[in-house]
Amino acid sequence: MEIVNTNQAPAAIGPYVQAMKIDNIVYTSGQIALVPETNEVIVGGIEAQTEQVLKNLKAVLVKAGADMNTVIKTTCFLKNMNDFALFNSIYEKHFGTHKPARSCVAVAELPKNVLCEVEAIAFVKK
Repeated sequence: MEIVNTNQAPAAIGPYVQAMKIDNIVYTSGQIALVPETNEVIVGGIEAQTEQVLKNLKAVLVKAGADMNTVIKTTCFLKNMNDFALFNSIYEKHFGTHKPARSCVAVAELPKNVLCEVEAIAFVKK
C-alpha cells in the first residue's frame, strides 16, 4: 500500500489522504473545489467548481501514475440535482470518449459548502 500525495491538489482537510495505491489500482479521496495554492473554495457556481474538482482529481491521478483515461469508476456528489446537466457537460469534457462506470447522488451538504465532489478508482499504468 502506498500513500499518494501531490501539492498540485489540495491537501486533505481531515484524517485522510489524497489517495491510496495498491498494486496497479488507485483509490482517490473525494476532491472538492479547493484551489491548491490557497486551500480556498474557487469563486463561481457549479461550472467553475466542477472544473476545479476535475483538475484536482486529475492531479492526484497523475501523481499515482494514472490519468482520466484509466479511471474505472467515479462517485459524484451534488449538492443540488438541478446542477446535474451543467455538471455532466463539464465532466464529459474532461473524460472525452472514455466513460467510466459512475454513480451520481444528491447530498444534503458537502465540506466547505461546495456544490460537488468526485472520487475515483483508476488503473495505474505500469
